Amino acid sequence: MWEFCLSAWRSGFRSRSVHAILVLGVLLVGVAYLSSSFSPRQPMTVALDVGLSGMRFSLVLFALFWVQELVGREIERRTVMYALSYPVSRGVYIIGRYLGILGLLALATLLLGMLLWLTTFFVGVAYEQGFRLALGFPFWVTVFGVWVDAALVAAFALWIASLSTVPMLPVALGAAFAVAGKSLGAVIDYLERGADNDPLFVSKFTPLIETIQWVLPDLSRLDWRVWPMYDLSPGLPTIALALLMAAGYSIVMLGLAVLTFSRREFS
Repeated sequence: MWEFCLSAWRSGFRSRSVHAILVLGVLLVGVAYLSSSFSPRQPMTVALDVGLSGMRFSLVLFALFWVQELVGREIERRTVMYALSYPVSRGVYIIGRYLGILGLLALATLLLGMLLWLTTFFVGVAYEQGFRLALGFPFWVTVFGVWVDAALVAAFALWIASLSTVPMLPVALGAAFAVAGKSLGAVIDYLERGADNDPLFVSKFTPLIETIQWVLPDLSRLDWRVWPMYDLSPGLPTIALALLMAAGYSIVMLGLAVLTFSRREFS
């Protein structure tokens, strides 16, 4: 298993597409710095908000392209047969690749998190605002939530890669999954607020959304940016339930990937 994990690390660092995404992530953090000038009263808050959004976007791209590079492309080129020639089960290959992707995501999250922290700090030096941000433990817990979000998307994309015969399908469906998961919380909140006093709309779509909740995780639960931005802690139970949801869904997706890949025929 660890051989597949380490080879995933080596391949991940050599990938040109990942280098491009890393540059994109750095640029997005730069945009966060520039965006602070649009709010003279709360420049650090605006920079942190934009920066966290950029991190979530970049890490999801990291996750999708790493799954495509390390699993999807190997299946497409049939180079996966060399890995499967080892006296180990196919499930070990899938789990090893996923652990390698998690490690790569952790490193990318740490680097972008440190860059965002420094950016927000220097914004605070250049400008003053009425209250200080919580850039200690709350900030890093929020960054950890961003990593968990990307790890969950990677688990879903890995399942798609294990059964797909179309090269870019894991990236496309993974992106759709990420967008839908992040939007689910806003849709639920909109319906709970009465949908602008439209009871017909609520009665029509509430059953559908309740059904979707059983198959699609609410990724907005992993977004805790209000804690470092406004010092409003989401609470330990909320964080624990969100992590439990993410862990459970990831385990299910990983199990499906192992099962599908173990039964797949390679010609």
